[in-house]
Amino acid sequence: MRIERIELRLLRLPLVRFFETSFGRIHDRAFVLVTLEADGAVGLGECVADANPFYSSETTRTAWHVIEEFIAPLLLGREIDHPRDVYPALGRIRGHNMAKAAVEMAAWDLYARQAGQPLWQVLGGSAATARSGIASGVSIGIQDSFDQLADRVAAELADGYRRIKIKIKPGWDIAAVETVRSRHGNIPLMVDANAAYQLADAPHLARLDAYDLMMIEQPLDYDDVLDHARLQAEISTPVCLDESLHTVKIAAEAIAARACRIINIKPGRVGGHAQSIAMHDLAAAHAIPVWHGGMLESGIGRAHNLHLSTLPNFVLPGDVAASRRYFEPDLIEPGIAVRADGTIAVPSEPGIGVTVVQERIERATEHRLDLRP
Repeated sequence: MRIERIELRLLRLPLVRFFETSFGRIHDRAFVLVTLEADGAVGLGECVADANPFYSSETTRTAWHVIEEFIAPLLLGREIDHPRDVYPALGRIRGHNMAKAAVEMAAWDLYARQAGQPLWQVLGGSAATARSGIASGVSIGIQDSFDQLADRVAAELADGYRRIKIKIKPGWDIAAVETVRSRHGNIPLMVDANAAYQLADAPHLARLDAYDLMMIEQPLDYDDVLDHARLQAEISTPVCLDESLHTVKIAAEAIAARACRIINIKPGRVGGHAQSIAMHDLAAAHAIPVWHGGMLESGIGRAHNLHLSTLPNFVLPGDVAASRRYFEPDLIEPGIAVRADGTIAVPSEPGIGVTVVQERIERATEHRLDLRP
């Protein structure tokens, strides 16, 4: 495929309810939507960089800049045999995985549409999983009270979610978990610290061992591996790494150091689908289970996540939740929905397989840029 056009749009969507992590509270989501055009077909990719450099050093503005000034000149007018060639083609650009991923994932969507196949099939996903659907978990942000937290958990369980994740930070951790366990019993439960603690907090974090958690996600610094290994040796709760693993090489080093027992894979964090597949395969070779994280994506990014989650080592429920939890309406119609059994159907149409409502995209667009050779 010869890349003939790249369109960038900065979109902003209001959240249904605020979402709070250890980074702070947000009420809307700004993101860059990328459209690639080649040989009369189009592909869509969603950049998961946020407006602020808290989860990652990347932001919506840096992603826009890097795509416009560096990625587009490397790809426009270029013949690409397969979307797996996109990431290596951008090798001169250090970092900026979220910007790279948005373009690379759009290339996968375009390629799958040209092939007349659903994205999961060209990614090498499991046909059985695509038929049965993806087990869905949900992420619950920090609330205004423990009672409010328990009520939110109750509402999500009633909607069928198979796993509950709650955000924690110093001052909102042990008591929050105790509240959920006392109100809801032995449900599948995990916590996500978003790098809010230090190794010196190990004795405090060890208190979570009493609550039979599935995992504690990214408890220490975003660029740390060795202290996570030391922490994992001191606690029995499995450590899951997220922010730390932005390359396959670092994932290999973390596995060798025994810094984690579980890995969260986010295509935006690692540079797209091809790098996600490589990390998935690495983890599988070492019997490390993986699951798919979420970045408050719209239905476009969420559809990409569903297709990737069909790979066989995605054995734990991911954060690919229903559209209506976050955006009402979403950019797609119908939105992504959780079924009564706690699964989400994988789209079967070519590419990401969802119908985008262009009028909603236009309404949400704050800036637009059209790039050609």
